[in-house]
Amino acid sequence: MVKKNLQRGYFQVYTGDGKGKTTAALGLAFRAAGNGLRTYIGQFMKGVRYGELTAAKQLAPTIVIEQYGKPTFVHPEQVTDEDIRLAKAGLAKLKEAVLSGKYDIVVMDEVNVALHFKLISMEEVLEIIDQKPDHVEIIATGRRAPQALIDRADLVTEMRQIKHYYTQGVQARKGIEK
Repeated sequence: MVKKNLQRGYFQVYTGDGKGKTTAALGLAFRAAGNGLRTYIGQFMKGVRYGELTAAKQLAPTIVIEQYGKPTFVHPEQVTDEDIRLAKAGLAKLKEAVLSGKYDIVVMDEVNVALHFKLISMEEVLEIIDQKPDHVEIIATGRRAPQALIDRADLVTEMRQIKHYYTQGVQARKGIEK
């Protein structure tokens, strides 16, 4: 397949309390792969094995996913120096991916939450967005998107939870939520 570049890349934000933000970004990556585009996905605050990691290995180097976090949940009141170090190292990898020329799409998965938990700074994220080459698309996901990212975005989608079986005690299911 011949490598193609996007003529123009935009900045998208997927936010809200509903399910599907990461899933939407993965769907976009899958669609892009089918059209000869390459996607890098950097996942903040995720160190747990998810099904998308296995699938991405099968599609590498068209889709590459890296996780920046410990295999535990980060609590906002218990952020550690290690959590901050891992997030900052992840942000450096995202910047490298954006500027490398290897990828058409770069997904900053859960970057909104990493910002909310103060693992990284808004200035660092905006710097990456400002430095992106014209043909690179950037997607930022996660609940609580800061207004600065919403204002900067070309497209913002809010996932709204109307009903979820989690509220009835159903845990995350392999292949569906993880």
